[in-house]
Amino acid sequence: MNIYKGEILHLDKPLGWTSFNLVAKLRWQICRKAGIKKLKVGHAGTLDPLATGVMTICVGRATRLIDQLQAQTKEYVATMQLGATTPSYDLEKEVDATYPTAHITREGILEVLTRFTGRIEQVPPSYSACKVNGHRAYDLARKGKEVNLQPKTLVIDRLELLGFNPDTMQMTVSVTCSKGTYIRALARDIGEALGSGAHLLSLRRTKVGDVRVEDCMSVNGFSAWLESQEITQEKE
Repeated sequence: MNIYKGEILHLDKPLGWTSFNLVAKLRWQICRKAGIKKLKVGHAGTLDPLATGVMTICVGRATRLIDQLQAQTKEYVATMQLGATTPSYDLEKEVDATYPTAHITREGILEVLTRFTGRIEQVPPSYSACKVNGHRAYDLARKGKEVNLQPKTLVIDRLELLGFNPDTMQMTVSVTCSKGTYIRALARDIGEALGSGAHLLSLRRTKVGDVRVEDCMSVNGFSAWLESQEITQEKE
């Protein structure tokens, strides 16, 4: 592993970890192995704590590629609960409202999904890293302050229904989308389009660019891989 030239790593982020947690863990391990105190490490696309899957980590000079890597198309598998909403649009917060679901059918879901394919406008979640007057939206939301975010234009290349259980009113979709897409917000919008409500039960990023989650190292796998590496800082 050449710290001078940089390294691009792909990890499967564990459930419950923040993106910052993962970056900090890897930075600490690499610095300890290399016997250095400082090292640039960053990620090319955040994942919520309750999401798992592909995270691209850039080390050293590879951090210069972050903007380029962030622009890559991403794929997700998401399971949504219909008939209920939460302030965060996922399980971070408790259910704050319930809605009728008796009218929801598989056919109705398939029709609604077609409305969210292509170029769409999406309002980010209040519980997000978007900035409002220099403040993170989630910091304002957690303080109970009103958060007004402007819609953003994004592209959803594919939105496929993988499963729907009419007994539990849970549905699973596969999403291929552009940078900046909030799958939590997509769940919110799908719920509203169905004349009900919805929130995320689980989210897994399965692909970024050409990198599939099957190609990624686990946190433990990275530790073992790092131990096998010779750390250098040579220019050649």
